[in-house]
Order: sequence, then structure tokens, then C-alpha cells
Amino acid sequence: MIKEFSIKVTRYRKPRNMDVNEEFQFFSDSLGLFNDRDKEKSCFRIFLELIKASNHDHLLSSDNIADRSNLSRATVIHHMDKLIDSGLVVSRKEGYLLKADNFDTLLDQLKDEVNITIENLRESAKNINLAKERLNKEYHL
Repeated sequence: MIKEFSIKVTRYRKPRNMDVNEEFQFFSDSLGLFNDRDKEKSCFRIFLELIKASNHDHLLSSDNIADRSNLSRATVIHHMDKLIDSGLVVSRKEGYLLKADNFDTLLDQLKDEVNITIENLRESAKNINLAKERLNKEYHL
């Protein structure tokens, strides 16, 4: 079964000569991961903990993430739901982990999912166009 998720992609002009923190910010902003309402940058801090854990193939529980990021468990779970919904994080019985262990693979997976969605939309568009043509023929008779 394919897990449904939603992701917001925003087109930004990529600045030149960015350091790694600016690259990460550009990546995150382009995928709509973090917003201005998150004044404490909680989601960003959680995501960083997941990245660190992925370097060692560790699953993190919400309690682990809360301890490491100095956040409440409720805040962690709130943001984890958003990251899971975006398709970037998966939840296992033992904890959470990034969907892919590197960002290239992650983007390839997201691209594949977007392409599948576009093809499904294209099929629906063709069916709608056919129905529209039938209605036009019936109307003109």
C-alpha cells in the first residue's frame, strides 16, 4: 500500500556561494518544512536530530528527540506528524527515521512520487477532456 503524503514545493531563486547552513535553509524553505510561526525553530531542531541519527542508522523515539532537542514530547510529536506527512520521515514501532539516509536519495524518492501524482492527474485530465468533448457534441446536436 502506498502511503499518501503532501509536500509543498516553493520555487526560490537559489543564492550563490552559500555555506552548509544556508544550503540547508534553502532546501528546507523550498520544501516548506519550517515556517515563521515556529519561533523556537523546533521542527528544524528535530530534523537536525534525525539527520544526526541517520549517520549512525539509529531510530529515535519521541522521548529521545525531546531530550536531545530540549523540547517537550508533545512538541516533538506535533512536528513529527508534519515531517511524516511531508514524506521525509517514516515512523516505525521502535521510533522515527529519515525516509532516506542521504538528501539525493530523498529527493529522488520525492521526485518519483511527484511524477506518479502528475501521471495520475494527466490520466484524469484526459478523462475530463473526453467527457467535455462528449458534452459539447450532445449540446450541439
